[in-house]
Amino acid sequence: MALTSHIVPSSQICSEIVQFRSDYSVKFGMVNHVKAVKMKLKFPSFMSSCPTRDPLCLHGGDATIGFKGRGQFTVSASPPTEEMAITAEPLTKEDLVGYLASGCKPKEKWRIGTEHEKFGFEIETLRPMTYDQIAELLNSIAERFDWEKVMEGDHIIGLKQGKQRISLEPGGQFELSGAPLETLHQTCAEVNSHLYQVKAVAEEMGIGFLGIGFQPKWRIKDIPMMPKGRYVIMRNYMPKVGSYGLDVMFRTCTVQVNLDFSSEADMIRKFRAGLALQPIATALFANSPFTEGKPNGYLSIRSHMWSDTDNNRTGILPFVFDESFGFEQYVDYALDAPMYFVYRNKKYIDCTGMSFRDFMAGKLPPIPGEFPNLNDWENHLTTIFPEVRLKRYLEMRGADGGPWRMLCALPAFWVGLLYDDDSLQSVMDMTVDWTPQERQMLRSNVPKTGLRTPFRDGLVKHLAEDVIKLAKEGLERRGFKETGFLNVVTDVV
Repeated sequence: MALTSHIVPSSQICSEIVQFRSDYSVKFGMVNHVKAVKMKLKFPSFMSSCPTRDPLCLHGGDATIGFKGRGQFTVSASPPTEEMAITAEPLTKEDLVGYLASGCKPKEKWRIGTEHEKFGFEIETLRPMTYDQIAELLNSIAERFDWEKVMEGDHIIGLKQGKQRISLEPGGQFELSGAPLETLHQTCAEVNSHLYQVKAVAEEMGIGFLGIGFQPKWRIKDIPMMPKGRYVIMRNYMPKVGSYGLDVMFRTCTVQVNLDFSSEADMIRKFRAGLALQPIATALFANSPFTEGKPNGYLSIRSHMWSDTDNNRTGILPFVFDESFGFEQYVDYALDAPMYFVYRNKKYIDCTGMSFRDFMAGKLPPIPGEFPNLNDWENHLTTIFPEVRLKRYLEMRGADGGPWRMLCALPAFWVGLLYDDDSLQSVMDMTVDWTPQERQMLRSNVPKTGLRTPFRDGLVKHLAEDVIKLAKEGLERRGFKETGFLNVVTDVV
């Protein structure tokens, strides 16, 4: 969603802000006698804050106002919807960079968002849940625990409650996308509440759930596909660009944590630290050693399969370690990642292999003459799958799904390392001389040999010991008594 207008830029733009109206129109008052610009927006709430950074941005409820270059600003909404504000002009690359930069927020507003997936199965037969069973489960959770249903056509495909979301992966993997929370205690309480609600309903249906990184029993053809339009497009495209795309879609589960940054420089440090240490997380959380009832020779077959899924949108992104890296370079990477789809009129239009750059020029073959909006950009960013992913926050993506203690341990691991300045600097110092070849070696070998993977004069196990120590120290300095959440990975080492 993009709404562009011309104003006189001012570093004092937050000094006169925001008149509320019952129809959700918002007036932005500009200093220095600049004429106010009135915009009618479909946002439920708006409030202003003004962190000092470039580009300027305001955050309000589900709205973000990111200021562009000479006297322009864009308005975007999250989560994405199909509804669009009137676009005064086509999106520019500057808009896309500004969208990422609008995620910057001061440290006191940093939050922790945890996402985790799990496999549902019939307890009596050990067969995967059918979609009808999943629909019954979702409907029952909605009615019993006051969740709002998310529909695609006539099919229920998820639930939402506040800033929490329950969604379905292609093979029916049940995912909680948690709310942005301040402490790990809140995060783990959210995980426990979700698992309690799911279990309360599922047990009555004879359904169980398995926390593991790869489906240990079923073949792909045994697994029903969920009725979501984007998955039809992905299922048809994945085998064309890699060997394991369908396995990743239908037979993997992960846990990931989403973390904030204060500036472009802060994003860069966290991105580099996260990429360098992602194999360490993979080793600590490795939990996918079986395929179709037999050992598969890997500790994390899930991680290995990502290495041959679609190299245009996966991997460890060596360019992140270049001196020139920043928001703009990530935008260039994302623009060059082939598209999957465009969402129009409540339908997914197949655009597999096509260029978002062509879309920005109005030359996308399925919808010629039509230009993208920021929702299209937001959707496109969700179809890129590197080990660390940048949106308006950073996603740590290298861990297998697991039991509940591991679901609480992953955010503890990354928060302790990346949300504490001293620990983050220690990670940067530790990894600064790692070569691209060494980083790739870790990415390639850890899925098979885990903590026993050789590295320089020792093992990944020794790296993990040092990194967990830094994470614990970082959590201690946060002052929330969160170090206990790391006990389970300490035991793993």
